[in-house]
Amino acid sequence: QVQLVESGGGLVQAGGSLRLSCAASGRTYRSYAMAWFRQAPGMEREFVAGISWSGYNSDYADSVKDRFTISRDNAKNTVYLQMNSLKPEDTAVYYCAARLSRSYPRPGDEYDYWGQGTQVTVSS
Repeated sequence: QVQLVESGGGLVQAGGSLRLSCAASGRTYRSYAMAWFRQAPGMEREFVAGISWSGYNSDYADSVKDRFTISRDNAKNTVYLQMNSLKPEDTAVYYCAARLSRSYPRPGDEYDYWGQGTQVTVSS
């Protein structure tokens, strides 16, 4: 079992930055690929970014590429999402997810564990 707790969300003006954190507890965290997803009101959940268990490989949705960076610190059992140049359309609840695998696919139903989410609101 892996428990995931997100933090770092909040209200920010367009063009600003936030860093989300996802703290994991449980065994074999290092064996899990991790990802961030988001869901805006009335919209489907969408993949934002994923990272391999080693941290050496990552993937980003086109909408966030070059603005967001996913990283992980396995010594701290934490994955991060640095979000720069935020836009109002980035407003959503952001969730981290874990998958017992080296890969980090985009479909959310491929993931085994989810956090409770953290709200990010970007004002124009």
